[in-house]
Amino acid sequence: MKQVRPKKNLGQHFLTDLGIARRIADTVDACPDIPVLEIGPGMGVMTQYLYPKDREFKCVEIDKESVAYLQEAFPRLRGGIIGDDFLRMDLNEVFGGRQFVLTGNYPYDISSQIFFKMLDNKELIPCCTGMIQREVALRIAAEPGNKTYGILSVLIQAWYDTEYLFTVDEDVFNPPPKVKSAVIRMTRNDRKDLGCDWQLFRQIVKTVFNQRRKMLRVSLKQLMPGFKSDEDFFMKRPEQLTHEEFVWLTNYVEKLRT
Repeated sequence: MKQVRPKKNLGQHFLTDLGIARRIADTVDACPDIPVLEIGPGMGVMTQYLYPKDREFKCVEIDKESVAYLQEAFPRLRGGIIGDDFLRMDLNEVFGGRQFVLTGNYPYDISSQIFFKMLDNKELIPCCTGMIQREVALRIAAEPGNKTYGILSVLIQAWYDTEYLFTVDEDVFNPPPKVKSAVIRMTRNDRKDLGCDWQLFRQIVKTVFNQRRKMLRVSLKQLMPGFKSDEDFFMKRPEQLTHEEFVWLTNYVEKLRT
């Protein structure tokens, strides 16, 4: 069977260590009894451990060469191999509107976009696991006051409990990436309502972290021209704010703008 050539334009780094592949596949077991969707299976190094699990399984792969390889290597999966771009898919159609676990060895260059799409579909995705760039994993799991705490930290932690599971070295990939990788798991928390407008919350988080070195009283002028305040709260920088403080800030901004 012809091997698939990793494509730089797709950010493909194929995992070659079967032990690590099995460990990543087993991270979905923390959210049992619902289907699993794997993103970017490549040549199926994780797929071989995912599809035998006693649950419905599908995978989505944008690379036509990889799709052909998977169809030959896993003939039982042909109906579950989706040749498409995950970022453009309607996720309600994947399992008929049912919830599912999202997993994969995610391409580094689109991992943030994948997680933003997860947030847009958070009622469909109670659990997300997989491997990403270590720097991004640290950012997702970071706590307030940490220099890696940022947009992804705040937005994901608003709806998901995050776990940094383990680090993966560069030498277990073909081709080896220039950075270390990490495996994470994100599990929906019990929060049903954020306590503020979600879209405005997102806008504020992105606005202030795009000027993370500046105090809130400065960065908030992008949303409220002419805004001034000498209160201690607005002397803070965004990485100092907890989730609850971002909720308060969102309601504060909404009140001033109405």
